[in-house]
Amino acid sequence: MSDRSHPFRSGLITIVGRPNVGKSTLLNRLVGRKLAITSDKPQTTRNRITGVVNRENAQLVFIDTPGLHRPRTRLGDYMVRVALAALEEVEAVLFVVEAHGVPGPGDRYVAGRLVDLKTPVILVANKADLCPGEVMRENLEAYRGLGDFAAVQPLSALRDESFELLLRTIEGLLPGGPRYYPDDTDTDQPEAFVIAELVREKVLELTREEVPHSVAVAVEEMRAGAGTGEVREDMVYVRAVIYVERESQKGIIVGSRGSLLGEVGRRARREIEAVFGTRVYLDLWVKVERNWRDRAPVLRALGYTVPRD
Repeated sequence: MSDRSHPFRSGLITIVGRPNVGKSTLLNRLVGRKLAITSDKPQTTRNRITGVVNRENAQLVFIDTPGLHRPRTRLGDYMVRVALAALEEVEAVLFVVEAHGVPGPGDRYVAGRLVDLKTPVILVANKADLCPGEVMRENLEAYRGLGDFAAVQPLSALRDESFELLLRTIEGLLPGGPRYYPDDTDTDQPEAFVIAELVREKVLELTREEVPHSVAVAVEEMRAGAGTGEVREDMVYVRAVIYVERESQKGIIVGSRGSLLGEVGRRARREIEAVFGTRVYLDLWVKVERNWRDRAPVLRALGYTVPRD
């Protein structure tokens, strides 16, 4: 219930930055549960992901985006378009950088895309736990030179227990407005999307080199268990397909006698069950779809909507 002495505020806040600066970790911590998958692999986030933070007098709707980079494939082009589109018609932008480093080409590239925005931009210096105070002060001064920021906020998305200062700063920038989502909602992501992303996260954890960028996951069937065979009535049956670009990649993901695929399934199932609070029978398959990252029809079929040629 809101305090009538203060008007209710609401708005959309886009989280942007170069790849691998911790945008998804920040979203998960702000919302209080896992919505976006995380990995040490660049360009892990491929889609727009929405997380809702409900406060006494405000509703903050965060939009996590793929890292802004110079695309080399149709998939990369799609990711950049998603990130840039999320800068339109929002009330604030969080520009995430790494506090323990100085601005690099990637940070300057992102800053260049923000320079003409009329929307207020908050510079969030993440991973502040990795550098001493004097170094951070020097680094923040360098980052301030990238633009005209409404606020500069160092923090650690991984270790900070409270983000109250950041949330209050954002709240102060939002206009009066309605509650976009019911107050018990923290995301609008479909269940099938979340499950597919959790499976992809486990593939990223267990593979190296060229495989992670070549992987896509699609949930092709999801239903209540029929109580037959290994699928009990209290389970949700999920059939998901892991797509790769080459037979050699399929062999890596399947592993010797299915060992790696089995481990992907075990890890993903545990996390899916924790997220949704129900037993899951996860049926994983691996298929080869050659050069799918550069084929517009396949990208559309996998949910990456790109313009037709």
